[in-house]
Amino acid sequence: MPTTSNTKTLVQNKVQDKYGAAARSVQQSGSVACCNPGLSCCDPITKDLYAESQTATLPENAVLASLGCGNPTALIDLKPGEVVLDLGSGGGIDVLLSAKRVGPTGKAYGLDMTDDMLALARENQRKAAVENVEFLKGEIENIPLPDNSVDVIISNCVINLSADKDRVLREAFRVLKPGGRFAVSDVVVRGEVRPEVRNSMLLWVGCIAGALEEKDYQSKLAVAGFSDISLEPTRVYNIEDARQFLTEAGINVDAVAPHVEGKFMSAFVRATKPATPCCAPGCCS
Repeated sequence: MPTTSNTKTLVQNKVQDKYGAAARSVQQSGSVACCNPGLSCCDPITKDLYAESQTATLPENAVLASLGCGNPTALIDLKPGEVVLDLGSGGGIDVLLSAKRVGPTGKAYGLDMTDDMLALARENQRKAAVENVEFLKGEIENIPLPDNSVDVIISNCVINLSADKDRVLREAFRVLKPGGRFAVSDVVVRGEVRPEVRNSMLLWVGCIAGALEEKDYQSKLAVAGFSDISLEPTRVYNIEDARQFLTEAGINVDAVAPHVEGKFMSAFVRATKPATPCCAPGCCS
């Protein structure tokens, strides 16, 4: 079904409100973003994703503001001198980690549409004294970078929030260099799920999520022109993870349990922009 501009605007406004509140919560209280009552749905989705060895050298607020569902920097091989783009960079944790790995000859961009998150990320960059980083304001559906300018695209539980995922994937393909890699953590759904169950669980899993079914995700990547597509589950959510949230939302947890187990998960999604011209839909137009 085509995405209407009204639907897209509504989703964007909700996402901006939610994540703007998270950024302000971290800056004002110095507490984990998911401790904000409006973000209680995120835990345990966001916990225990980063090793202490990764976070030890980062500003505390970069860690506190992390609202992802995975750790893409731990699952992708970044090389010195590469250019990395983080879609929906939030407080900047994955950008700062990437910048260290690509070194001074490389660069890490963070793209976010929320002013409060951008302000927090830039303050974290200043505290970390990392120079090879640039945070950009913009939408992941309209990436403000030239064609063929990025070696690696990462993202952490953000593409599932977009109301126009096809456009996000086309834009990711456009800005990647030939041979460039797409390596994102995201929430996905495995198999068919009743709409009312899906809606309840996705509200919990993604804090306003519109997660794709895994085969649909792979199909959309192929249509955008990507090859070498794979999807690796990194954390499968069960009904007990969501029990408190769903109960508070008035959902009969025991009734939906049989339709939930093994269906919702965080996954690491990989794909490659072909190094040579191809004739897949979307890559030779």
